[in-house]
Amino acid sequence: MIESTAILGVAVGLVLALTGAGGAILAVPLLLFALDLSVARAGPIALLAVGMSAAVGAAIGLRSGIVRYRAAALMAVSGMVGSPIGLWAARWLPNGPLALVFACVLAWVSWRMLLQSRACASHSDRCAPCMSMSPPCQLEHASRHFVWTVSCARALIALGAGAGFLSGLLGVGGGFVIVPALRRATNAPMQAIVATSLAVVALVSTAGVAASALAGRMDWPVGLPFAAGAVVGMLGGCRIAGRLSGPRLQQCFAVGAGLVALGMMVKVLFASRGWSA
Repeated sequence: MIESTAILGVAVGLVLALTGAGGAILAVPLLLFALDLSVARAGPIALLAVGMSAAVGAAIGLRSGIVRYRAAALMAVSGMVGSPIGLWAARWLPNGPLALVFACVLAWVSWRMLLQSRACASHSDRCAPCMSMSPPCQLEHASRHFVWTVSCARALIALGAGAGFLSGLLGVGGGFVIVPALRRATNAPMQAIVATSLAVVALVSTAGVAASALAGRMDWPVGLPFAAGAVVGMLGGCRIAGRLSGPRLQQCFAVGAGLVALGMMVKVLFASRGWSA
């Protein structure tokens, strides 16, 4: 039991390291299918694993100087406001509808990532032509820090709040929202976007984990080995991220996530009709 749980965590950490976005949203389906947990029970476990592994990735990014830490702090603070609201909503939603919402969000994310990766593949792996021509958050060429404006702060606050709400509601870190949104809202390079996303995910997940633990909804015997595996996966993924990341990897993840979403929808449908899936 512990070994299989840890292996699942390794898969989550590996995907999170390579994409900065997908590990969190795959954690809950893995826990649902492999361990037969409910969404409400799997969410806090996923947040623990994703938060710990994202913190490791963010620390590596900080050491390399590619984390835009002021932007990450602003998004995290607004995310910590949205996360308890999501946790409250998750407590009152039945498992079936909540799982269906999760599957629909996962399907939407996979579709958007597939479209974006195809568009970027036609230009370059850095995807610079795919970005907005005049994003609200611009990097200074000399310092490589954002030029702070009202529109930039507004965009980052809204992004953080939305990611925080989804973090509490579905047990995800929000990276699947943060990465594509930062690519549209900033002109930062992809490495900086992924590292900044990991920093936000780590901070927002910490708030969600603390709230779940205080409410007594954290399953520590399952969560700790799952989180340990995720950290191992993150460390391994960081070593190979430079060789494997790019549009082709995003396409593979998008297809896999789409299949997981379809499987979740089928499972919810079978359960609602009293069939055994």
